Amino acid sequence: MTDELSERTFAAVCDMADEAAYAQRTLARASTDLKNDLLLDVAGALEAGAAGIEAANAVDMSEAAAAGMSEGLLDRLRFDAARIHATADGVRNVVSLPDPVGEMVRGRNLPNGMRLNQVRVPIGVVGMIYEARPNVTVDVAALCLKSGNAALLRGGHAARRTNEATLSVIAQVLADHGFASSLVASVDAYGREGATALMQARGHVDLLVPRGGAGLIRAVVDNARVPVIETGAGNCHIYVDASGDLAKALPIVINAKTQRVGVCNAAEKLLVHRAVAEDFLPVVANELSRHGVTIHADDASLAIITAAGIDDLKIVPAEDRDWDTEYLDYEIGIRVVDDLDAAIEHINAHSTGHTEAIVSEDYSAIEEFTQRIDSAVVMVNASTRFTDGGMFGLGAELGISTQKMHARGPMGLEELTTTKWIGYGTGQVRP
Repeated sequence: MTDELSERTFAAVCDMADEAAYAQRTLARASTDLKNDLLLDVAGALEAGAAGIEAANAVDMSEAAAAGMSEGLLDRLRFDAARIHATADGVRNVVSLPDPVGEMVRGRNLPNGMRLNQVRVPIGVVGMIYEARPNVTVDVAALCLKSGNAALLRGGHAARRTNEATLSVIAQVLADHGFASSLVASVDAYGREGATALMQARGHVDLLVPRGGAGLIRAVVDNARVPVIETGAGNCHIYVDASGDLAKALPIVINAKTQRVGVCNAAEKLLVHRAVAEDFLPVVANELSRHGVTIHADDASLAIITAAGIDDLKIVPAEDRDWDTEYLDYEIGIRVVDDLDAAIEHINAHSTGHTEAIVSEDYSAIEEFTQRIDSAVVMVNASTRFTDGGMFGLGAELGISTQKMHARGPMGLEELTTTKWIGYGTGQVRP
């Protein structure tokens, strides 16, 4: 801390984390039925309070649009009645899932008669830093409460009113069930210093998860003194193989790129085998054009696509930086590759480790792609948009982990637990 205000902010956030930890000790002992009843009431209260949350979100949306927020990010910020009800259903899905707390991971009997059990337990106080994603507020609250954890949130300025309204609803349900509102709380009142304090609160925050663009994630990883799980940045690729069924490939690419452009599992790059490039690229470029997508094309794909004479085509030559860019907008990079090896090498060189997809009918090519691609999720003949906690049957997700320790891919209930060993003896001493 460099000044008095920073010291006050740091102390205040540490106090919030300590209050959350104190409340979490009670939650950690709660039965599954009690936690499920709590979450069912959260879902109902969100639906009952949808009008107020939607009104708060409308103000956030208006301010963000006036400030020039992109269409893709505005879509991510939107939390209207339909999305609130869908999020409430997600909470109910979490209720339907098995409670991981207390699950025995493994056990054994030692030769001296001692019995050892390794069991799942909550992590404790989970910090979350995210941007303009009000649904994440509910997802994190539901997953943390079901897994016995407290949540300390920094939801960002753009969604401030939406998050305040949402957390107010959740706080009332917690109070009705005899829990402290500190179990799910926000540091947004402290602005960016609140986020910095979360990163620095070693000994107070047990785990910190950033969810947002590459810049936010890198800032947290570089500056945090608490344990961090990297999530989110998604420079996702689709590779169309020489054997690919082009009738399958077209809707996969369009869905992955255009269904929601501001999310981390949207496709940002398309690699096409040279053997099918002349057949596929004009077709996919025409469809991308209809959706208003700007194409950043390498020399080979630029020549093929421009020769097709597509109306209203938005295409520019790709630059080196394009291959590492997560657009989060109506833009895509396209490259022609000579073979499977070239596609794999390109992806592993430029991917953020999120999700990659192959469109192929060749079993050996599929097996080689899935084995050699070094990302958290690999899709075969399916859209990258399926990388999602709800789609994976996890009810919701804390984020998509792109690291390799503890959790990788969509983070659900089990990923919000750690383990401890319990040894049962009858008086044994070590010789």
